[in-house]
Amino acid sequence: MSQLSSGICRRLNEAPQEEIDHLASGHTVQLLSIKKVAPTPSSTTATDRFRIIISDGVHFVQAMLATQLNDLVANGDINKNTVVVIDKLACNFVQDKRLIIILDLHVVSRDEEKIGSPTAPPPTQDAPAPSVVETASSSISAPATSSSTSQAKQPQPQPRTGPSGRGGRSVYPIEGLSPYQNNWTIKARVTQKSDIRTWSNQRGEGKLFNVTLMDESGEIRGTGFNAVVDELYEKFEEGKVYYISKARVNLAKKKFSNLQNDYELSLEKNTEVEECLETTSVPMMKYNFVELSSLEKLERDNTCDVIGVVKEVGPLGEITSKATNRTIPKRDLTIVDMSQFSVRLTLWGKQAEQFAADDLPVVAFKGVKVGDFGGRTLSMVSSSIMTISPDIEEAHLLRGWYDGIGTEKNFQSHTSGSSGASFGGFNRNEMRHLSDVKESQLGMSDKAEFFSTRATIMHIKSESISYPACPTQGCNKKVVDLGSGWRCEKCDKTFERPEYRYIMSMAVADWSGQAWLQGFNEAGLAVFGKTADEERNEAEYNALMAQASGVTFNFSCRAKQDTYNDQTRVRYGISRITSLDYREEAKHLVDLLKSPWAK
Repeated sequence: MSQLSSGICRRLNEAPQEEIDHLASGHTVQLLSIKKVAPTPSSTTATDRFRIIISDGVHFVQAMLATQLNDLVANGDINKNTVVVIDKLACNFVQDKRLIIILDLHVVSRDEEKIGSPTAPPPTQDAPAPSVVETASSSISAPATSSSTSQAKQPQPQPRTGPSGRGGRSVYPIEGLSPYQNNWTIKARVTQKSDIRTWSNQRGEGKLFNVTLMDESGEIRGTGFNAVVDELYEKFEEGKVYYISKARVNLAKKKFSNLQNDYELSLEKNTEVEECLETTSVPMMKYNFVELSSLEKLERDNTCDVIGVVKEVGPLGEITSKATNRTIPKRDLTIVDMSQFSVRLTLWGKQAEQFAADDLPVVAFKGVKVGDFGGRTLSMVSSSIMTISPDIEEAHLLRGWYDGIGTEKNFQSHTSGSSGASFGGFNRNEMRHLSDVKESQLGMSDKAEFFSTRATIMHIKSESISYPACPTQGCNKKVVDLGSGWRCEKCDKTFERPEYRYIMSMAVADWSGQAWLQGFNEAGLAVFGKTADEERNEAEYNALMAQASGVTFNFSCRAKQDTYNDQTRVRYGISRITSLDYREEAKHLVDLLKSPWAK
């Protein structure tokens, strides 16, 4: 600890503004954290800004790195735990809050361990603000000679010393928490609150819930178990800000959290939670959006934030969990963004059941999981957050772009092997002739393989074209006729009548050959344009079948081998089926004629 300038952080926190310029020249500190500051909607510059936490081994304070030093971050010259000498700094007061700006420094050593167990300086009584923990620092990138006057000055709250007014604890940034501190209070917004989950195993049973907490320095996950659930669950509300103290700081279990924080909070019986009504310094939500075109750069099971226009909403379906044998509702969305890529994103559970959006909304997703099923896909997990039509700059820009020119664009999708222009899930560059599909032996490997094709319906098997299904939304299981009603074993209910759903087998052909494709209710709706539940006489039925023959569709298919009666074969299932859009087709032909290789 002797190499650091002990006491400098407290002096920076307490000294009057006019003395600070002369305080730090030549003093040695350690950088505990370097974090990029998200731009505000009112920002007029694209220059990156970085917030840092400096430590003298005893105390730590927050500061901003002047933009002329950004190259030190970009080149890796400074990073976490780097020891530096501050050559020049300045101090501004923005809305009566102290903001230290590092103007120049030089590196002493890198790859150091954390030195000491620094804590936040004690609150000061004579300074305009106790620290920069709650500073509105995103508007500052260089030293200024006067404070901002573009906004009305907010009333200055008294220094916060913890819930219930008990002294001795200053407000800490989430970014500064560690297991080595005991007497702390954070001021954070609840951005996500889970449902109460229960478990039962050989060691017993119990329940838990978790919350995601955020301040302007970062995010942290908090988890409560059993009796704590009864005590604290109802106190937390999404979107509200709280003072929280007396929770235990542990190493984060990365298996259960996608937050960029090495620590997490264990909420305990004596954890204090008090709502805070002064919320202006705590941001609503932080996103680090990734363009859909960049998803292929992310590894499977990584998490990311994306924002897109919901171009298609799939029907409600379900899967059966192998672990619990329970059915789980699911719904697939197709979202697109300004990178002109599309991706399938899956909702689960209540979100899948309740999602309804017919007006192509802009939706922001935080912490969704990346999958590689047939290319690149996204999936909501328990800690993910979905916000429909968020009031943020990125959403307004995307809305304007899509309404202006986006509707006329072709969108690419991430698929196994290659990606190409697509619409409605149909991939042009992945399009294969039926003979090529068979000769390439797609589906003969252990994993399912995907392909797109354009083919014409030649014949539809009329036997068992539909089945009586449970009318409960999201069930779709076959029901049994008891004479007095129709029984669904899954729902354990009896209904007066079933809801009929399509189950189809059709022969399709292109110039190269023929193949049999299998489809379910969505395929039948696309082919016939009518539900299977509608009553019709034999003549109407025959006319419907004849009308479907000879019609060409774009098919997205899944090839997978299965075994039936000791015979192994490849089945081609219809993942998506779309009618030909002749406007799109003509546009594609024009693009081909304009391409360099066509000249």
